[in-house]
Amino acid sequence: MLTAAIDRYLELRRALGYKLERDEQMLRSFARFAAPRADSHLTSHTALEWAACAATPRQCDRRTRAVIGLARFLHAEDPRHEIPPRVHACAAQTRPLPHIFSSEEIGRLVQAAAQLPPHRSLRPLTFSTLFGLLAVTGLRVSEALHLRLDDLRPDAIVIRETKFHKSRMVLLHPSTSAALTRYVERRQRVASNYDHLFISLKRTPLCYETVWRTFREVCSSAGVQHSVRVRLHDLRHSMAVHALEACPHGREQVTPHMLALSTYLGHATVRGTYWYLQSSPQLMHDVADAAETWMRRAQP
Repeated sequence: MLTAAIDRYLELRRALGYKLERDEQMLRSFARFAAPRADSHLTSHTALEWAACAATPRQCDRRTRAVIGLARFLHAEDPRHEIPPRVHACAAQTRPLPHIFSSEEIGRLVQAAAQLPPHRSLRPLTFSTLFGLLAVTGLRVSEALHLRLDDLRPDAIVIRETKFHKSRMVLLHPSTSAALTRYVERRQRVASNYDHLFISLKRTPLCYETVWRTFREVCSSAGVQHSVRVRLHDLRHSMAVHALEACPHGREQVTPHMLALSTYLGHATVRGTYWYLQSSPQLMHDVADAAETWMRRAQP
């Protein structure tokens, strides 16, 4: 019973753009766990018993959330399927606190990348262009590394088949377009027979591990070291937070701004964009001020 239901559930969710690779693994595990019990419908007892078998509280929470999604889907078809409650003993999944790069730090980062050895090779220009592109566009690292030459437009880049199986056009500032043009002109003199935009000294596509190690090296050279471990993905966080800080005031203006930013970043839902609010003290202060103003007006 569960195997066929899981197939239908995954097919529907994937039609909406979700990959659900980890969820599928967990739900298949749940189906194997529940099979010997021969339940005619999904029960909370079986679901929570399976979730409790996880090795860590965090994995328990992931299992619970995965099976709740399936249960809601089945409950809509047949109310006899039970929707398990969230188990308080399971630790909620938390996101690591990002480091928000200042404009000055990003400038130092790009300059340090431009000084990488070998000095007369393509490597310094490759990484200064890559890190600069990540900082000003908020691209996911995987999206940037999968870019090909034919994805470039005079004032934009095309991001194909991204995290949620979506493609989108990312508009570029003229200075960003000019930097990409300079890089491509130099790159074509070195490796014109390869179509990946960012390549290594061996003329192969850059891999994440190489980019990560170089990023750590450049952060150290640029003096961007903090108590919290700086991550490549923090460049994306930084772009989103700075864009939100520039958001115009007024409810009628905020909503279109958030929707536009959500689309630009390639989020599946706008909820993923609102999460960035908590990464900036300025934004949280603005939210608190707005809430206090609203409450004062609401008082008789």
